[in-house]
Formats: sequence, C-alpha cells, structure tokens
Amino acid sequence: MSTGWDAQFGSKTFTGAVADKYLKKQGESAALLADPKWVETKADKVAAAVMEWGRDNEANVYTHWFQPLGANGVRHGMTGQVHNYFFTFGKDGKPNYKFDGETMIKGETDGSSYPNGGLRATHTAGGYTIIDPSSPIFIRGDTVHIPCIFISWTGHALDEKTPLLRAEQALNKEGVRFLKNLGYDVSGVQSNIGLEQEFFLVPRDAYARRLDLQMTGRTVIGRMAPRGQEMCDHYFAPLNQHALECIKAMQEEAFLLGIPLKTRHREVAPNQYEMAPYFGHCTSQIDQNLMAMQICDEVAARFGLACLFQEKPFAGINGSGKHNNWSLGTKEGINLLNAAQITKASGKKEIFPVLMAALVSAVDKHGDLMRSAIASPGNDFRLGACEAPPAIISTYLGDSLTKFLDDFRKGTADNYAPPKKMLKSGVDIVPDFEVPAEDRNRTSPFPYGGHRFEFRAVGSAQNVSLVNTVLCAITADALREFSDKIEAGQKPVDVAKQALDQHWRVIFNGNGYDPTWKDEANKRGIWRIDNGVEAMGKLTDEKNVKLFGGLGIMSKEELAARRDVNYVHYTGMVEMEALSLLDMLRQQIIPAMKEAALDCKSLEAAHQAVRKGLDAVHHEEDIAKKAQLARTLRLEIMDEARKACDAAEEICPAHLWPIATYKELLFLDQNQDANGATL
Repeated sequence: MSTGWDAQFGSKTFTGAVADKYLKKQGESAALLADPKWVETKADKVAAAVMEWGRDNEANVYTHWFQPLGANGVRHGMTGQVHNYFFTFGKDGKPNYKFDGETMIKGETDGSSYPNGGLRATHTAGGYTIIDPSSPIFIRGDTVHIPCIFISWTGHALDEKTPLLRAEQALNKEGVRFLKNLGYDVSGVQSNIGLEQEFFLVPRDAYARRLDLQMTGRTVIGRMAPRGQEMCDHYFAPLNQHALECIKAMQEEAFLLGIPLKTRHREVAPNQYEMAPYFGHCTSQIDQNLMAMQICDEVAARFGLACLFQEKPFAGINGSGKHNNWSLGTKEGINLLNAAQITKASGKKEIFPVLMAALVSAVDKHGDLMRSAIASPGNDFRLGACEAPPAIISTYLGDSLTKFLDDFRKGTADNYAPPKKMLKSGVDIVPDFEVPAEDRNRTSPFPYGGHRFEFRAVGSAQNVSLVNTVLCAITADALREFSDKIEAGQKPVDVAKQALDQHWRVIFNGNGYDPTWKDEANKRGIWRIDNGVEAMGKLTDEKNVKLFGGLGIMSKEELAARRDVNYVHYTGMVEMEALSLLDMLRQQIIPAMKEAALDCKSLEAAHQAVRKGLDAVHHEEDIAKKAQLARTLRLEIMDEARKACDAAEEICPAHLWPIATYKELLFLDQNQDANGATL
C-alpha cells in the first residue's frame, strides 16, 4: 500500500467524516444524508459541498453513473455515464464554477440508445438519470460519480437499479409489518450482501493473439494444455508474483474509494483468482462491485495482463462465479437470519423459525425466478458442471436446522442453537478447536450458512441487481402472505407450520451432483430449468407478472423488456462467438494447416456448419426463437467445430499454430512477468 493510505481511506467517498467536513461549511452535517427528504429540501447545500470536495480532490468533472439494462458479459458496458465539467467560461475567459441541487439530482440522456426492450424508440427517446441517495457519491480520477437510477419519460425503469430499489422498498414495508405482527417493532428491514468475485488474469500479449477472447471474453476453441487442474495445486496456492502486484494495485485503488476488498487468493483453475469485500447494504455493494470490476479490468492492462470475468473463458477447467451471500437485517443492525441474535434482540424465539418458513416457501414457489436471474450467457457452461450448482433450485439447510424446523412444525422445537463440535488435530502443541457440527455443501444453489444464504449459482460477469431484486421480491411476497394470514386471525406459528408442510420438498441436503438428484427433483416437482433461454422467458409468466406488479416493483411492460433484452443479449453474444470462430478458421487455422500440408476437410466442414447455423439465427425474426437457435448453434454446432479445431491444433507444428494456446494463456512462470521477463 502507498504511504499515507490510512489517512486517505474514504476521502474519495462522500460519506462519514468527509461529508461532515464539507457540509459544515453549508451549515449542515453528514447526519443530513440519512434523511430521505434531503433531496427535496437541502439539495443545493449538498451540491455545493460536493463540488467543493471535488475541487479539493482535483476533480472538475461530474457524471450521473447508472446501470443500463442487460449490461452483463464482456469487459466494458457495465455502467453508463456522461461527463460534464463543473465550470463554464465567462466573458472574461475565467472559469465560472456552478453546481446546484437540480443539476446534481437530475440529468437527461437518450433512452433509445441503451438496451430497452421496446420501452423507448428514436422518436420517443427521453430518458432521465435521478440520484440514488442510498449509494454514496465518490471520486475516481478527475470525476465525481453520482450513483443514479435511469427511467424513461413514461416512468418505466430503463436500468437494473430502479427495480432493485423498488424491491428493497417492498421488502422494508413487508418486513416491518411481518415483525410487528410477531411483536417486534423495528425502524426498517433491508437486504445485505457480500459478493465473492472470481476472475482470470492472463498475459495480455497472448490475449491479443486471440480474437475470440478480445471479442467475447471466452475461447471458442483451444486444446487443453498438458497440465490443467489434475494436481489440485492451484486453490489457495501462493499467488504468482506478477499477478500479486497487479491485485495489490487493484485493492489499493478500491480502498481509496472506500471499497474494502478484504480477501484475495488463488482459485481452483490456473491463473484464476478471487477477491471479496465486507458485507454491506445490497444497493451500495452492487455499485461497489461494478466499480471494482472496472478497476480490475483497467489495472490489469497496466500490468500487461487481461482480466477475464466471463463465466467460462476456458473449456476443461473451472469457470468463474460471483457468490451472492445474502441476509436480512434490521436498520438497527440485527441480522434476522442469525437465530441467537434475533432471539436476544426481540425476546421472541418464534421469529427465526417463522421467518425461515417464509423463506423456504419463497424458494419453492419462485425457484423459476431465481433460475431466470442467473440465466446469463456464460452460465450455460457452468451450472451443474461440478464447478457450480445444478440448474435445479433447492435450498440446503443442514441436518440440524432441518431437524429443528421439522420439530417446529410438529410442535416439539425449542430455541435453535447451531451445534458446534471440538476437533482434535492429534498434535500435542496444537489446541483443540471449535467448528460447526455440520459440513459445507458446495453443490446447493442456495445453502444456509449459519447467518446468511449463499446464492452460489450466480455468474461472475453478472450485474447482480436482478438477482437481488428477485430475492427481495420473493421474500417480500412471502412475508406479505404470512402477515395477511396473521392479521386475519391465524397464529404465526400455525402459518409457518402450514408453509413448511407445503414447501418441505424444496429442502435438499444431499449431493447436488449425484445423477439421481435430477430424477428425484422431478418427482418432488421443484423447479428444474436446464435451458437458460427458457429460463429467461419465465420473467413474464402470469404468476410473476402478478408478483412484481402487486409489490410495485415492475410492470408487465418492464418485465417483458428485460426478458427481450436478455434474449437479444444472449443471441448477440453467440453471434460474436460464431463470427470470431469463422474468422479464426478462415483467416488463421485453415491457412496454417495448409502451410503444414495437413488435411483441412474437417475444418472446412466445420466452417460451413457454423456459417449455416449462424445464417439460420440471422433469418429468424422472433427474438425468443432466435435465442433458442443461437443456443443450439453454440452448444451443439460450435462445439462440434471446436473438436475439429482442437484436433488440428494437436497435429499442427507449434511454430505454425497462429493463435495463443492454453499453455500460453494459463501458465506463467512464478518469477516472470506477463512478457516473460524475470522479476
């Protein structure tokens, strides 16, 4: 870390002591920012403080920073931003600084130029950025970033964040109501998350010799190197020294923005890494994750590396996820998923089991929405592939909690206390130590971990706003249903027992990779959607339109827009992959094989098959059918073409092979930089 980092920490984020310092000059304090009415009543004072803070930190530019629809996948495009200077020039040629509350709160841009699913057109293009007071303003470089939502002239959400804030609002309303019905008054309820971000770092010179990686973020062809994960020697191994210096620089830039990337380590695959922050409120944590991804991408380039977030950049080795650790908390700081904490704070031992019953019912009823939320293009290659949970939505609760809830529904349970056990190492100088009495289950898409659920099936390249919108929405819906029944005269415990009896089938504590689980899941009747494109279409099912509409989160039109944007995004990704493969075949691989005087018939046939499949996609007008054709092209036709290419790589002389190999991409000498120079 750079000298003096401790003194700088948080200075680039307008919150806490920093905000207090500049707002005092306006006759206010940072406590003002906790008042949701400040936007209406004190915006000019906040704007003046923000501009002065920016100028003191050599930032003369501001931007309304937002999350366009469908911005998942390859490198850039995760956020939208238009940069404006704080000043204009007067007649005397001197800069005139001006930044008022109205300018800070609202901006205007072209809503038809972003993915919008038909909500906007060129002749009806108005789109507006409106400040999001729940996420702090921050500085990067010379630019003050103002987190915003993005809505159309009609009021439709054109972004990923607006539905999330609406879902948080619904969760707060129904959470407070639910707890009050159980005798516990709180000022508010919110969702908190911690995101484990996985990624690859590969040599940039090798990356530059791969059209597919540059265009799509993944290799559409590539023969496995002689060594992969066979030795299981990558996970938690010492970080490659060049990669370590890069990651340290990533962390430092993030720290200066108040983004605490606490954890760094090697992951399972070669050249794969992970970083993770502390827990925090979901809206600000998602903003931080998007900025952290941008930082990783840009810093990697400075170190001669390329950062790959795509879920499956390489075949034959593990891909990357973004585990979404999710919990519910009160505004007073009580974790509602921690049995001991909520029981002590409320004095009500029944709150925890009743809440868990509501969550179990939510997962069972709306597993289709959870599956839809993770239906990103890259996840097609991960789910169920022994590196991510299967595309079957169940929840792992562990034997002790499962038994407790079973006893609860039978009327024989007392307080829930997660059991512990003592482990002995067999080494006299090492003390015995306490561990959870239950093992971890990495094969469940939604396991309970003692004080939070971990949505493990989320893809690494995803903006997780939709993921958390769904979690907040289905939880709010379950709490609303429970409250309706309680207020109609039923006892909370009876409501919970009924829900557990009805939805017990979704609890699965076994091995999700066991081949028999698929058949058992089918018999149980829980949600299993293997096809990612089909999962995208579930957003507009009648029950889901009713759910989101009833909670005021999204209208039918907004849901249809997101479904269609996902279809188009999926198809577009496959088109880029197919075109990259065609170019690599025709311009690089086939010429290399001919130069080596080797047979090219299978490669020519592969080229024709991919071209024919791509033509079929181009000729289909219905976007849902188009996406399905793209999926077939990707998972079947292109996979066969890959086999031909990889077979060609095996016999082509190394000095003639025209693209970077897996060996060059995945293995760096421990003491060399990305260009092979000794450190």
